[in-house]
Amino acid sequence: MSLVDNLPKGMVATSTWLKEFGISRQLVQKYKQSGWISPIGRGAYKRTNEQVRVYGAVYALQKQCKLAVHIGATSALDQHGVSHYLRMNERTLFLFSDHQEKLPAWFRKYQWSEKPNHVTTNFLPRTVGITELEIDGFELKVSSTERAILEALYLTPKQLDLVEVYQIIEGLQTLRPSLVQELLENCKSIKVKRLFLYMAEKANLPVLKHLKMVKINVGSGDRTIVAEGEYVSKYGLTLPEELVELTSSPHPTTRQASASTR
Repeated sequence: MSLVDNLPKGMVATSTWLKEFGISRQLVQKYKQSGWISPIGRGAYKRTNEQVRVYGAVYALQKQCKLAVHIGATSALDQHGVSHYLRMNERTLFLFSDHQEKLPAWFRKYQWSEKPNHVTTNFLPRTVGITELEIDGFELKVSSTERAILEALYLTPKQLDLVEVYQIIEGLQTLRPSLVQELLENCKSIKVKRLFLYMAEKANLPVLKHLKMVKINVGSGDRTIVAEGEYVSKYGLTLPEELVELTSSPHPTTRQASASTR
């Protein structure tokens, strides 16, 4: 059987990847003319009569194109089973990378079932807190729960709702202190660090008592997260009144607590 016959279901095959297996440009054209494969954009193909899936495309980005891009924020939290409070963005796939990574046109222009949102930032180290999970049959690089919650805070309040992210944080009772410590020490966003510490304290997260606060730089001066809100002097944050006045839930669900360890 040919390589094309053995393509995993739903996977994108790039021309560069096909070339590595000895399938030349001429042979690709023959496969197209024979109806075995169909282009989804320049330099990317799928098996004809098969629906390509976004996770098969992310697999191609990571494994074939060798791009340092990973699934992050609430998209990663969803894979860890802890984002079911979210009302918005359920059809958005958050992909994170640093500024030098550019996603190919075939990926950007294709109409995926989940709309990709490519976030380019270096507020966290590239490799800290990245794990691999099997999603839709593909082994993909995904943020750990510890990293993903910081990425979600990075997207607040413009792309994600602060109260909804806080409701997720309430359930993160088993965050790994050593990883949280490493992420916070190396985090370049003062906003993210202060929001996490504020919410962790508000939610009485066990991880908080294990953190070495003296090693975490929270900067100086105030940060206005929303224009008209309530000022929290301890953290120098102006936050939505709805969040500040929210009472922490006393008992997180078992599903939340267990999933957060992944």
